[in-house]
Amino acid sequence: MTAMDTAKGTALSPERAREREDVLAKARAAKQVAPQVATLSTPAKNELLHAAADALVERAEEILAANADDIEAGRAAGMDDSLVDRLALDHGRIEGIAGGLRQVAGLSDPVGEVLRGHTMGNGIQMRQVRVPLGVMGMVYEARPNVTVDAFGLALKSGNVALLRGSKSARRSNEALVGVLQDVAAAHGLPREIVQLLPCETHDSVQDLITARGLVDVVIPRGGARLIEAVVLGATVPTIETGTGNCHFYIDAAADVDSAIEMLLNGKTRRVSVCNATETVLVDAALPDVDKLRVLQALQEAGVTVHGDVDKLRAFGAADVVAATEADWAEEYLSFDIAFAVVDGVEGAIEHIARWSTGHTDAIASRDTATLMRFANAVDSAAVALNTSTAFTDGEQYGFGAEIGISTQKLHARGPMALPELTSTKWILQGNGQTRP
Repeated sequence: MTAMDTAKGTALSPERAREREDVLAKARAAKQVAPQVATLSTPAKNELLHAAADALVERAEEILAANADDIEAGRAAGMDDSLVDRLALDHGRIEGIAGGLRQVAGLSDPVGEVLRGHTMGNGIQMRQVRVPLGVMGMVYEARPNVTVDAFGLALKSGNVALLRGSKSARRSNEALVGVLQDVAAAHGLPREIVQLLPCETHDSVQDLITARGLVDVVIPRGGARLIEAVVLGATVPTIETGTGNCHFYIDAAADVDSAIEMLLNGKTRRVSVCNATETVLVDAALPDVDKLRVLQALQEAGVTVHGDVDKLRAFGAADVVAATEADWAEEYLSFDIAFAVVDGVEGAIEHIARWSTGHTDAIASRDTATLMRFANAVDSAAVALNTSTAFTDGEQYGFGAEIGISTQKLHARGPMALPELTSTKWILQGNGQTRP
């Protein structure tokens, strides 16, 4: 019988049919081993995480060689610098990835945690406990560290990881998953507790996100187009992570020196991450000399400023790029920033409500009422008061390596760590009671 593309109603080519079967076969294998992973003891999970961390460091040269091939291929294909930065590994980053696994091992195991419960009038004891989600699919771009982060968080929360990374990181991901599978096998566990899906075509994403009954949840992590494609095309439940058009508002009551420091940290610390500041909003009541100081501090740090040229020139700005409407919605992931002058905190709130992606939005002010107004009115996963946007990060929150930053409002919001990778079930314990 000829394999069919159920979405299009057309026959699949032999190559496409093989790819689809590869994805489904790995999903079936994941489903089969999921009960074994779900019942692993906390000590067994922690031992495996520590062993995996050690193995990654010990086999760093092997991983770096694969990563170098990916970078060479990416540059040859015209990959821009921000994506190369996301892709690149070195000994320091591998140590950091391994450290993330060790940190996860040190965290409390959420599986079995009792959230609430009571004893019914008839003596039945009931409790709601955390349980694994099951088979956790991940679709992500470029960054090979996500491969290991996903494995670590999935394992500690009792889940099986089914990973669909990007073609640009294929060799790096293959090397990393190979190390993780070898460690699993050495500890008497199936290699299928973590698997890498084919990535040569985008069709494998559709195979994963429509594997209903085999895959319990899919989490997309990447750019807006990837996330939208997964959320709109999935028949498997999804947890939506969001892009980061993060704002930093400088109020007239701000300490300008401190505000500039926080702004530069959010913008320039690492431009290719989702918590980087992409838009700065400046209170119109701030003296022109201070507005100019903010703008020039960005330029001196190598940041290209986009904005309403006439409004910016009014306080002495030069060498700015005329902004289009698209700039206000842009997640640049580069040394670019949108710059707007707004009418106080209400103007900032209005601008953020229109353009923010709901990731992280921040304010600098010494006025308590203004800070609280901003905190209560801005509807984002994280609101930062007098601090950089760069702190929206699972590790910074003390959660260990994160799966992503959820900008949705159901189940999980903000950095998604171990508790967010579990569901719950109710356990009722009686001694023969029946309901009248």
